[in-house]
Amino acid sequence: MPTPDTITLHMIMPRTIMATTMMTSGIIMSMTSIATTIITTTITPMLMTTSEPVPPDERRGMTDDEAAALYRLMTWLSPAFPVGAFSYSSGIEWAVEAGDIIDAASLRDWLAAMLTDGSGFCDGVFLAQIHKAASARDDATLREVAELAAAFVPSRERQLETSTQGRAFIEIVRAAWSHDGLDALIAACGGAIVYPTAVGLVSAAHQIPLAPAMHAFLHALVSNWISAGARLVPLGQTDSQRILAALEPVVASTAKRALEASTDDLGSATFRADLASLRHETQYTRLFRS
Repeated sequence: MPTPDTITLHMIMPRTIMATTMMTSGIIMSMTSIATTIITTTITPMLMTTSEPVPPDERRGMTDDEAAALYRLMTWLSPAFPVGAFSYSSGIEWAVEAGDIIDAASLRDWLAAMLTDGSGFCDGVFLAQIHKAASARDDATLREVAELAAAFVPSRERQLETSTQGRAFIEIVRAAWSHDGLDALIAACGGAIVYPTAVGLVSAAHQIPLAPAMHAFLHALVSNWISAGARLVPLGQTDSQRILAALEPVVASTAKRALEASTDDLGSATFRADLASLRHETQYTRLFRS
């Protein structure tokens, strides 16, 4: 029987061989003999095999620790995680009111600047430094960076936004994903824990690698900004996804810079966005808290 991966064909091909020729009474008589040749051909279907070996990492799949880390990151930094992110716009509401953001293109440019030269990069640096200090159990550095992160906001509303989300993040993780070492890390911070600090602490406590935590955090940050902009401009779902796709390389490059930076590299050049967060406090009509 042929195997499922092969098909064998048996073909009988006729072959005529002239054996003898005789002359009798002026009549030519020919005698022929018929022989047969059996040809066997094996065909391997092209669609059933591949010449590319499966890489070892793909055969291995994820370890239990890797699967747990991915599951938690997807949960903690999902828009459905109840930290109240939908209530804040980081000043985008005023930028729309003032006419700085009027369509998908202007929203994309505004968010790209916030990522690379504003709060996106700074929050990424704080997350990285907190994660490194927590992983090393360096309490002195933890307190220093946590205090700097809490002070490094341009307005009262932004302070409310980041501190409220940070507190909610810690409380929910404590309730659903309790960890023995987390309370000690929180105590070491010695005060208010803003959102990037909270994500860095929890990720380190659960031994989630820094790089994926950074990318997930920045993706969640930008997704919330786009959600606010889509409601304010307004924009449709397709335009929102186009903006998210266009910002993919910006998120990746910002994550790389933040991972390599130190607190000496902190700084912001998005003055208009900072003014937007300040002026939002006195905006006449508001949908968002910042």
